[in-house]
Amino acid sequence: MAAPSGNFRLGPDAGRVVIKTTRAGLAARAGHDLTIEVTRWSAQVQVPAEDDGGPAAATVSADLDLASLEVREGTGGALPLTDRDRREIKKQMGQILGSATATFASTRVVPAGAGGGGGGGGGGGAVEGTVTLNGKSQPARLQVTAPGDGQYRGSATLTQTGFGIKPYSGFFGTLKLKDEVTLEFQLTLPSS
Repeated sequence: MAAPSGNFRLGPDAGRVVIKTTRAGLAARAGHDLTIEVTRWSAQVQVPAEDDGGPAAATVSADLDLASLEVREGTGGALPLTDRDRREIKKQMGQILGSATATFASTRVVPAGAGGGGGGGGGGGAVEGTVTLNGKSQPARLQVTAPGDGQYRGSATLTQTGFGIKPYSGFFGTLKLKDEVTLEFQLTLPSS
């Protein structure tokens, strides 16, 4: 798969960014594993021409507006997730995150099969970089697949405590979120 070269500015019209949480604790069965969408985000992807390094020399940066989080799905739990639950979760997220913005800046792109081959699907690889939130940074490695021309999906696991965030807990600590959250994205680069 040949990656397109160019400078791409992306936002919600080009794809989707979600955060997935999972529950822990003695009362975990009462809670929900959540899929939370970042509804306002922007990214810039710069892919040089093959003569200038191609995908291996690409850079990626992104800004995620955490005030735009919307609970899209809740799985598990003793009862289905209600609209009231969604409002309460959004309120809790607002108290924890405020109007924070998370940023990502790549430091290295590792194309899949960096040794070869022409056309063919598959593609992908990894994008390594740093995520910054609340003045704290942690390394991130986005595992990326390319299911089709110009289409990319990826994910990374981050810890809340790495950003100074204490994972939510309720019911006197018997229901809590795991420290690890998964960030997932899917996007389509515009055709040149």
